[in-house]
Amino acid sequence: MVNPNHLAHLKQGAVAWNQWRQENHPDILGDFSRADLSNMDLSGVNLSKAKLNDANLSGANLRGANLNQAKLWRVNLREANLTGATLSEAYLNDVDLSGLNLSGIDFSEAWLEKVNLRGADLSNANLTNATLNGANLENANLDGANLFGINLYQANLPGVNLGGLNLEEADLSEANLQGVTLEGANLEYTAIVETNLQGANLKGANLKTANLTDTNLEDANLEGANLEDAVLFGALLTNANLNNANLEGVDWTGESS
Repeated sequence: MVNPNHLAHLKQGAVAWNQWRQENHPDILGDFSRADLSNMDLSGVNLSKAKLNDANLSGANLRGANLNQAKLWRVNLREANLTGATLSEAYLNDVDLSGLNLSGIDFSEAWLEKVNLRGADLSNANLTNATLNGANLENANLDGANLFGINLYQANLPGVNLGGLNLEEADLSEANLQGVTLEGANLEYTAIVETNLQGANLKGANLKTANLTDTNLEDANLEGANLEDAVLFGALLTNANLNNANLEGVDWTGESS
């Protein structure tokens, strides 16, 4: 439950809270579990490592806020302003972020399991090594986002444009990528096991050493793609376009060392 003393200081404003925490109580992280912080002006607030699970932050102004390593399970962020906020290593499992403007936000190494990001603007966001297992990214905008090492296991991504993005060392296993654009994307060392890529556009994509075991590539466009040393054991390639694709060293047997 929320700590009444912490809440009282926070309600004095971000400047007062930051000063109180820094000068008098540097070891206090802040417990705002289940607190009603709706429509509050928290711009520039330092809530790093704070407990915000089940809190109501709908309509709150979190512009430039530091939420690094904060715990935000099941938090309500509808219509919140997160412009310039830092959410690296934050915990946002089961949070509804659909339709929000999250452009340019630092989500590196954040936990976003089963988060609803449908229609969200994640352009230029930093999602390096973030975990989005089971997340819904349908029709989300990821233009210019950094997806290096991102975990999208069982994520839902129809209607997403991943063209030209860096997905090196990412995990796309069992994700729904049906019809997704991956033209020119870097998928080197990426795990794409048992993934639905039916009809996806992978023209010119770098799939060198990618693991595509049991992946559905039916009707996919792989024209000019680099599949050197990729694993395609059990992959469904019916009607796939492999014109000018580099298939050197492809493992069709699943016995690659």
